[in-house]
Amino acid sequence: MIESKMDYTLYLKADCISLNRKTHLTLRDKLINVFFGDVVWEYQKALRKAEYIKNCKHGLIGRIQYAFALRKLRKLGITLGFHIFPNNFGPGLSISHPGSIIVNTNVRVGANCRVHPGTVIGTQAGPVNKTPVLGDNIYIGPGVKIFGNIEIANNIAIGANSVVNKSFLEPNITIAGIPARKISGQGSIGLLINGSELAKHL
Repeated sequence: MIESKMDYTLYLKADCISLNRKTHLTLRDKLINVFFGDVVWEYQKALRKAEYIKNCKHGLIGRIQYAFALRKLRKLGITLGFHIFPNNFGPGLSISHPGSIIVNTNVRVGANCRVHPGTVIGTQAGPVNKTPVLGDNIYIGPGVKIFGNIEIANNIAIGANSVVNKSFLEPNITIAGIPARKISGQGSIGLLINGSELAKHL
């Protein structure tokens, strides 16, 4: 969670690295962005700014700033198909490209999550609204559905179109299927970039 200006800067660097974007732009790069834009990166920057204001700015001015930041985030989200709340994801978030991604407000995901369109992470049907908790270095393939009072360990890859409705506490594995089950001892390494660690050395 972003709790200071230093955290805010670190999260932005980690996201930029995990998205495989340049951290230092040349004049040519800036001109290209002006004309062609990088809508996913713009969304993630807006997400982190909203988190920073929500968590670190207090009082009336802070609430006003947060309202404007949240408005911008939601507007971009509608355009891209993203429904993600502040503080859902740790540093190193990598959204592969525009397309429907829906995440419940109470979901918590660790560092370096790579997520593809068609993903839904939410509550299980019923009176108790418990949401998933995902560890670090999670790769989420296209069309994945994750729901319920479950935990996903670190370094897990989730195959495309899987439905995950139970906990997987063994790290460094691949799960897939409906419902999901372990299919391999090969985890998410190589499927994503560890931006949160690399950002510390910049």
